[in-house]
Amino acid sequence: MIPEIRVARRGLLHGAALLGTGLLVSGCSKNEGGSKAGGETAEEVGPGEDLMREHGVLKRVILIYRDILARLDARQDFPPDVLAGSAKLIRNFVEDYHEKLEEDYLFPRFKKANRLTDLVDVLATQHQKGRVLTDTILRLATPAMLKDAEQRRSLSDAMRQFIRMYEPHEAREDTVLFPEFHKIVSQHEYDALGDEFEKKENQLFGGDGFEKNVDAVAGLEKTLGIYDLAQFTPNV
Repeated sequence: MIPEIRVARRGLLHGAALLGTGLLVSGCSKNEGGSKAGGETAEEVGPGEDLMREHGVLKRVILIYRDILARLDARQDFPPDVLAGSAKLIRNFVEDYHEKLEEDYLFPRFKKANRLTDLVDVLATQHQKGRVLTDTILRLATPAMLKDAEQRRSLSDAMRQFIRMYEPHEAREDTVLFPEFHKIVSQHEYDALGDEFEKKENQLFGGDGFEKNVDAVAGLEKTLGIYDLAQFTPNV
């Protein structure tokens, strides 16, 4: 078996909380959900590429939200812990880490360079709106709240608004903001930011934060029964 490759922090394109749900365990070995085994070689990515792959975690949580929304609409049961764990992942990894990197290191540099300032303003506003929606989802993701029809409707509304905003939000960052970022900083500054991002990740997650959160979202998918990628293949 070929060992999986650890993806570290910067330079792939150079020259060319834990969640509190018991899903993250320090020192865990990698599995198909995105974990790593020993003896792997290091492959480095830059800060822009790093942020893009973190969007993959967000996309997978959105898929969880969509599945739960379908169950809410059909008045079907689902494990409340999966919804709470997904919202906590959004709070800890996306909002308190990923978005903070954008707000502290990217947005000010775009402002200083007078580039994409209107886009940056919208993105920053959407970050704040997303945190309000996550507060609502966390508050309503309990067995008691899910028994109340009105609260279930409020939960569905919050999740739909979250999805509707974040799908175009992350797409615009991936295709416009992040590619442009490499153009407004020097290569030295770009590489230094990669090191700074890794430092922040280690402070918050004790190392391998991306890998741990990929493992966490895979665990949530498995509990919900949507982990197997083959089930999404159309029969055509």
